[in-house]
Amino acid sequence: MQLNVIKWEKLWWSISGLVIIAGLIGMIISWSTLKSPLRPGLDFIGGTRLQLQLECAVQKNCAQPINTGQVRDILAEQGLGGSTIQVLEGDILSIRTKTLNVEERTQLQKTLNDKIGKFDPETLQIDTVGPAVGQELFTSGVLALLVSFFGIIVYLSFRFQFDYAFFAIVALFHDVLVTAGAFAIFGLVLGVEVDSLFLVSLLTIIGFSVNDTVVIYDRIRENIDEFPDVSIKEIVDTSVNQTLTRSINTSLTTILPLVAIFLFGGETLKYFALALIIGFSAGVYSSIFIASTLLAWWRNRVQKEKLKLT
Repeated sequence: MQLNVIKWEKLWWSISGLVIIAGLIGMIISWSTLKSPLRPGLDFIGGTRLQLQLECAVQKNCAQPINTGQVRDILAEQGLGGSTIQVLEGDILSIRTKTLNVEERTQLQKTLNDKIGKFDPETLQIDTVGPAVGQELFTSGVLALLVSFFGIIVYLSFRFQFDYAFFAIVALFHDVLVTAGAFAIFGLVLGVEVDSLFLVSLLTIIGFSVNDTVVIYDRIRENIDEFPDVSIKEIVDTSVNQTLTRSINTSLTTILPLVAIFLFGGETLKYFALALIIGFSAGVYSSIFIASTLLAWWRNRVQKEKLKLT
């Protein structure tokens, strides 16, 4: 398979632009409704989360799924009207509320058992995080992202040149924005929350994506040294095609286990795996179609400016 990435460079940039704009619109809507660009999880805003499963689900004889409206009415009666409710698989109830003490939590569980149905106590999961811890996690995560970007710029500037590093960072921002935008939309449509694992997934995506970009850049640099009279556009096209099979094979072997984790890994890892799937896919796309074409466009532009001056 031979790709002419330079010929269709505006198409690749347009596709990325549309996807990123859709994500940014999702973030703006999320900000206007949730006061946050993404739906924040318990890790970031603090509070108590209870997850319970109906006892009848264990025996597989539930007459009907949990009614979200009924749960919302119960929470309103308890003074917990602003809580977030999720019903998973019809019989698992997940509630995120303000921080509850033991007495308040016990009362809520008793009311749910009385009005919704008996919940299996062995499936009960309770998480409580203070807002200070959540803020600390958020700050540490953002700091880790910024440090990683700085480290990548320094490393690529020494290994290649500054324009290579700059466009690699542009590609990484592309991957982060695509992933964050997707989760902003998921948060609005499906109620998906982001937690500390989401920040971990962003750092992992950055590491994977820059690795793929470095492989292509390495080949571009080698071809420039070997064929100094060939235009940068031809060099980039050739280099991308020389590394294309490796990029696709590496990505597929990485993404397939993630798909398995998403499908069978349980609720805790489900959205962590989904973030990695989206980010890794965006990373492969940006390495091939964004980082390389932007470098060719920039080098070609600089070359034309030099010719004008001479």
